[in-house]
Amino acid sequence: MPALATAQNYPRRAPDFERLAQELFAEIQTDQIPYEDLYGTLLTLYQAPLNLNTAGPEELRALPLLTEKQVAALLRYRQANGLLLSVYELQAVPEWDVRTIARVAPFVTVASNTPNSARGPLWQRIKNEENNAVLLRYRRVLQRQKGYSPVDTFQGRPTLRYLGSPDAVALRYRVSHAHDFSLGFTAEKDAGEPLAWRPGQHQFGPDFLSAHFVLHEQGRLKTLALGDYQLQFGQGLLLSSGLAAGKGAETITNLRRASLGVRPYAALLENTFFRGAAATYRLAPRLEATVFASRKNIDASARLATDSLAQFDEFSSSLVLTGLHRTASEIANRQRLSETVGGGHLAYLSADGNLALGLTAVGTHYGMGFQKRAEPYNRYEFSGQNNLAFGAHYSYGWRNLLLFGESGRSRSGGLGTVNGLLASLGPSVDVAVLVRHYDADFHTFYGNALSENTRPINESGFYLGLKVRPLARWEVSAYFDQFRFPWLRYRVSAPSHGQDALLRVAFAPTKTSLLYAQYRARLKPLDLPASLSGRAVPLPGQQVRHSVLLYADVQPTARLGLRTRLQATYLRADDGLPWRRGYILSQDASVQLARRVSLAGRYAVFDTDDYDTRQYIFEQDVLYAVSVPALYGQGTRAYLILQAAFNKHFTLWLRYTDTRYRHQATVGSGLEEIMGSARSEVTAQVRYRL
Repeated sequence: MPALATAQNYPRRAPDFERLAQELFAEIQTDQIPYEDLYGTLLTLYQAPLNLNTAGPEELRALPLLTEKQVAALLRYRQANGLLLSVYELQAVPEWDVRTIARVAPFVTVASNTPNSARGPLWQRIKNEENNAVLLRYRRVLQRQKGYSPVDTFQGRPTLRYLGSPDAVALRYRVSHAHDFSLGFTAEKDAGEPLAWRPGQHQFGPDFLSAHFVLHEQGRLKTLALGDYQLQFGQGLLLSSGLAAGKGAETITNLRRASLGVRPYAALLENTFFRGAAATYRLAPRLEATVFASRKNIDASARLATDSLAQFDEFSSSLVLTGLHRTASEIANRQRLSETVGGGHLAYLSADGNLALGLTAVGTHYGMGFQKRAEPYNRYEFSGQNNLAFGAHYSYGWRNLLLFGESGRSRSGGLGTVNGLLASLGPSVDVAVLVRHYDADFHTFYGNALSENTRPINESGFYLGLKVRPLARWEVSAYFDQFRFPWLRYRVSAPSHGQDALLRVAFAPTKTSLLYAQYRARLKPLDLPASLSGRAVPLPGQQVRHSVLLYADVQPTARLGLRTRLQATYLRADDGLPWRRGYILSQDASVQLARRVSLAGRYAVFDTDDYDTRQYIFEQDVLYAVSVPALYGQGTRAYLILQAAFNKHFTLWLRYTDTRYRHQATVGSGLEEIMGSARSEVTAQVRYRL
């Protein structure tokens, strides 16, 4: 016990989320990936670290950047030597190198497996919990945007304007302890949204309210969740939460999904959670069952049928996922569609922990008929009010191999299946293979299995990943993905196919330094505009994108960190058409001014030919916030962020960003438009630990 007490004093450092993002993601080409959800998941792991002495295989696989060989090695080491005495002891675990330990150290701890009740009654554990804080954030664009200008008239009708102030405010409270409890609430008002008290429209002040209470390990009751929660089962074919990084520079471990079951929800995204109750109960030592029920109103458009023979008199043709309710029309769509989701999951785990099996059932009912626009690419999309999906998943680990997969079928008869293999072929070679197929009429609303689309639908693919460490401190990662879309897609008016390939060579001269060069090539058809195709009927072009990324992260002194990034894109819409280009060059610096005060900043120059060659780039933001701006045109972007901890209770963040464009009289479009060539934003955030 004295040794375990020493282990608890291991000085966990805050994770470097920006660097972790660089290692997880290859190149951001869309803003539709819920990075905030993934970031929130990692932050939750940091605040409630995983106990390496009690974690099972699935929980270890949920840690970012751990290979199957390392998971197996830790389990074998624990079985042979008993509980770990310190995080430092990970250096004695075979296959765990210094770099791996440094990456996972912020998210793990070593503690005894003492029952929660030994720490006192629940109210006392909540009261005494150190991970107990209130956080308040304020954000605002300094220039006036068109949406906040006085109402004008156009053709005799008043023009659309935002109904709220340009201030964005978020308030969070969270107290949690891993494998014990989690309690929290969130309130948020986006810029442009009005504060209002409209009980009839489910608005009580801020636009978004969320709360949860989750209990763990209450005898046979493994988990009980009330309020807002997420579900993660199997490979995420039917139910997936914020643990899906997808294809990226981490070419091996990103493929698998950990089946973590019921998890509390504390993020600000307004459409990626369930609201109601969920519980997991141990039926037998190796068998557990989960039941869940959710009912909430979601944003959707509504239309009246003009044909008397139509299937629905009133129906919704699209779900609105932005979570923004600033104008009269956005407010009209707010929480217009009721959604009821219910189902269950049955899980089996073998005595040695190598074999995991599961069955999942999910039923969804909409309060209004759902029918997408009558376009050819929507022919096989979901239509109606009810959907039912069943699935089965498996995972089997043997030595340094892991087989995993999940298959499902929706009410329409559509099938979806994803199956993979991770293997360590030697001390320095890892490979991954994944095969996927999703019918065009496979319907799942909370699934997020690996896919080129935002949902697993209308796609077949074969993925091959490789990671080699030829020399100490050197790592070569690569993948090749071949995919096919049997039916039409939005902006692709014919069945199509494509390829995606990546090669990254990384060198880590020291524990705190990282250099790498990356090349990615991608062929993915997209309809050509009529001006280029010369046809009235849309015709897909063979769009090719080449991307290069050079990255250097060094720490010359203990107080100073420097990062340089150059990324460039060359894009051609079709054979014979001209190449277009875009690039961004950024320089970051961070300095520890005093023991509790740090300052970080970036200056970046970007130049792109058009919106298609825009550059996405991660930025450091205040705690809990994610910033991945899309930059296009010509200009510069800079930011400064100051973090100051005045005492153990009170921490302050201040952030200022400034983007300046050349050769532009306005910035942005629509109601976001700014007259001028600059856009500046300030953010202030305070955290008070109770």
